[in-house]
Amino acid sequence: MSLLEVEALQVWFDVPHGDRVHAVREVDFRLDPGQRLGLVGESGSGKTTTILALMGLLPPSATVGGEVRVHGNDILEGGEDAARRYRWKDVAMVFQGAMNAFNPVMTIGWQIVEPMAVHHVARGSAARSKAGDLLEMVGLPATVADKYPHELSGGMRQRAAIAMALACQPKVLLADEPTTALDVMAQAQVLQLLKRLSEELDLALVLVTHDLAVVSQVCERAAVMYAGQVVEIGTMNDLYHSARHPYTRLLFEATPDPLGERAVASIPGSPPRLDQEVTGCAFQPRCSVAMDSCDREPPPVREVAPAWRAACHHNDEDAL
Repeated sequence: MSLLEVEALQVWFDVPHGDRVHAVREVDFRLDPGQRLGLVGESGSGKTTTILALMGLLPPSATVGGEVRVHGNDILEGGEDAARRYRWKDVAMVFQGAMNAFNPVMTIGWQIVEPMAVHHVARGSAARSKAGDLLEMVGLPATVADKYPHELSGGMRQRAAIAMALACQPKVLLADEPTTALDVMAQAQVLQLLKRLSEELDLALVLVTHDLAVVSQVCERAAVMYAGQVVEIGTMNDLYHSARHPYTRLLFEATPDPLGERAVASIPGSPPRLDQEVTGCAFQPRCSVAMDSCDREPPPVREVAPAWRAACHHNDEDAL
């Protein structure tokens, strides 16, 4: 049994006139303690919706199907009351905008202590002492606990947000593009911090990003999402050298080469609208190797090697 098991996760959103948008489709992955998975893809591919569903943080207009288990316990079964017991204690999250994640009129320390009190982890002076320890763990002085979010730089706020996420010693940490608003040096520092904490605390980490270079620095494995579906999942080494889905290959080709040995290629076209029915393979209109069957039949997600799956009709033949 894995620490985190996500099986057939699906998300629908209700929209006006009685329609529904199928935003996440049959997402499956597993993580053991200390493992790190990158969730990558273009904007609108369903990455953030997926991890918000794992936390039970989607709005009332959303319907979630499938199972999310931590140590075998389905944390979504039973609705909000059940999810609240696990949220922040077993599964915690670092949000994309640290400034928006914090209450601007409360001190950093108060906001780190609050989840400890809610989950009966610690109270009073013990909780305040632990908040200082957490801030020092992420490379900040304990005195930051007395400051307000606007008094910190972007990099410091993001570190404080990580400290807040670790307040109840969670087993799984979800990070939603945690370096997007930071400068290059701060990005590198936060990424190294996430990797170190995962190793030292045996944290299972899910890192959401559109940047494959970021994933390669932190994660051993990656799940590539397109149109709400995981179209390929495997080790970074396998995906880089012999991707089995055309979209994965194009994502790598669209990533700048730091050595300048190849030109950056753009991905033609745009992702499909999920409020309209998708027939066949969702990537078919943008794919240069599409076959007749791609227009008619959605490709199933097949295992192409141990712990490596892809959804492409070409997997019935030789590798692309």
